[in-house]
Amino acid sequence: MSIRRSCTLLIARSSAASWLRRAGVGMRAGRSMKRRQDMLLFTLEASRALGEAVAGHLGCALGRIEEREFDGGEHKVRTLDEVGGRDVYVLHSLHAEPGNSANDKLVRLLFFFNSLKDAGAGRVTAIVPYLAYSRKDRRTKPRDPVNSRYVATLFEAVGTDRMVTLEVHNVSAFENAFRLCRPEHVPSAGLFADFLAGELTGAEVAVVSPDAGANKRAELLRHELEKRLNRPVGKAIMDKHRSMGVVSGNLFAGDLRGRTAIIFDDLIASGTTIVRAAKASREAGASRVIAAAAHGMFPADSPLFGPDGPDRLLVTDSIPLAADLPAHARAMIAIVSASGLLGDIISCIDRGDAVSDLIVYD
Repeated sequence: MSIRRSCTLLIARSSAASWLRRAGVGMRAGRSMKRRQDMLLFTLEASRALGEAVAGHLGCALGRIEEREFDGGEHKVRTLDEVGGRDVYVLHSLHAEPGNSANDKLVRLLFFFNSLKDAGAGRVTAIVPYLAYSRKDRRTKPRDPVNSRYVATLFEAVGTDRMVTLEVHNVSAFENAFRLCRPEHVPSAGLFADFLAGELTGAEVAVVSPDAGANKRAELLRHELEKRLNRPVGKAIMDKHRSMGVVSGNLFAGDLRGRTAIIFDDLIASGTTIVRAAKASREAGASRVIAAAAHGMFPADSPLFGPDGPDRLLVTDSIPLAADLPAHARAMIAIVSASGLLGDIISCIDRGDAVSDLIVYD
């Protein structure tokens, strides 16, 4: 083999390996796995509870940071650990809460990512269980913004190498919004199927999609429940239209007579969509109504907790429950923790293994 051809092959192989490392793809043969002590997991204060749960699952300590507030609403976040050449993971949910808007959290996280890159971090992965602006994923009016794509551009601008999020509103829009950063969408269907399988022994079950947009998500949960229950699970779908904040539509398809209806969505905010689906499910003959969603943003005065709401409510810990929820509301809510799944995703990325092995597909 000529010297020129040998050099060409060496350069090509080096370039391919460099691209694979940047993309987070593991080469299972021919290289040793990176040691876990090279990994750092940070979480910002607003997501500390979930971050500590994920760190506990991984068996590691959270990285040390300094968060400071300044006059005029400005702030900074600084790592107190050396990050040069290390793989860094930052967990932070971008939900609004009193005194801390989604915009505040987004800017704080973006600045921290850029500072990590400035400090020489090797690869920076965003673990954002709830990703703000994901619901604004298309134009519905002339000259409408597509905010989900703009947020993706911001994360790429600060050098984010990988974005992991839980149960995004529109999977296709999320995956197509990124060009430089590798997106990883983590469905929550497996988490809820595991939780529900133990509670639905002997019950006739059907999964209800609260609108057409949630149908694929509901189908995925239905398939996962069938695997665990080892029997058929029914389905139903509710029609919904939203314009200028007003929800309308009352078409309901599906037979729920004598069944436990499980309404499944990505997010519960005001709760009106779930209440409409719960009422329709009971009118269709459901004996019990359970609502499940990855992200629970509902306020204390939500109609979810009234007579027309579901009998039980399941959410993950991607977003902390509102602090002022009354006792009767908390009594009907079960938290299905996503910390183990997120920890397994981080561990998988760190080892260079395929994340797809941990994700359920329809």
